[in-house]
Amino acid sequence: MIIKNEKEIAVMREGGKILAFVMEELGRIVVPGRNTFEIDALAEKLILEAGGMPIFKGYGKESGNPFPATICASINEEIVHGIPSKQRILCEGDIFKIDIGMRFNGMITDMARTFPVGKISIEAQKILDVTRECLNVGIEKIQAGRKLSDYSVAVQKYVEAQGFSVVRDLVGHGVGKDLHEDPHIPNYKSQEKEVILQKNMTLALEPMINVGTYKIKLAPDKWTYVTQDSKLSAHFEDTVLVTEAGAEILTRK
Repeated sequence: MIIKNEKEIAVMREGGKILAFVMEELGRIVVPGRNTFEIDALAEKLILEAGGMPIFKGYGKESGNPFPATICASINEEIVHGIPSKQRILCEGDIFKIDIGMRFNGMITDMARTFPVGKISIEAQKILDVTRECLNVGIEKIQAGRKLSDYSVAVQKYVEAQGFSVVRDLVGHGVGKDLHEDPHIPNYKSQEKEVILQKNMTLALEPMINVGTYKIKLAPDKWTYVTQDSKLSAHFEDTVLVTEAGAEILTRK
């Protein structure tokens, strides 16, 4: 775990506000007929104009299969890590997940949102709403001196009470100097070693919630994770700062 100093936190606050602005601008062009490559291009343009650097682009290059884009662009049953493409056209009724990370003045913030594309079904709206709210429920449990598992249990309890399932194989993480720092942050009650939250930890909290089974599979592109039963999935993520008074959300305006 990396405890951030006040200078690093100040930079992350500024970076988080920029990233929230970028996400808001992207949301404005999530409409039927738009291709996901166009949305990715706007994201990169806005980040570079703000003095940041896309952190996902080129990620995993040591594996020989680097991520090729600024955003992860995932539609419907795609959970995370979808690759933007001119061939992926948003259609009325889709739900579209944008996950985006940025390095700004040396520090990284990370966030995700799920957007409706035009008019969506009642089921799609419910999973979108439940996923957004379970993140808020979890954030309420973040406070210096508390157990990290308080967050995990709160998210799982809320989601399962609504009839949905929590993805097990993908989790949140520490963030700041690197994109993925300790600790791992499950969105369900796990057997991982307990972590006591400390002041000035910065965390990327990101519940991924499915309509059907929590089980997932990797698509042929070796990046995109999809639901095993091809049912809908939603994803919300914020970077937060742990304080003695609770969580300060860095990626909201």
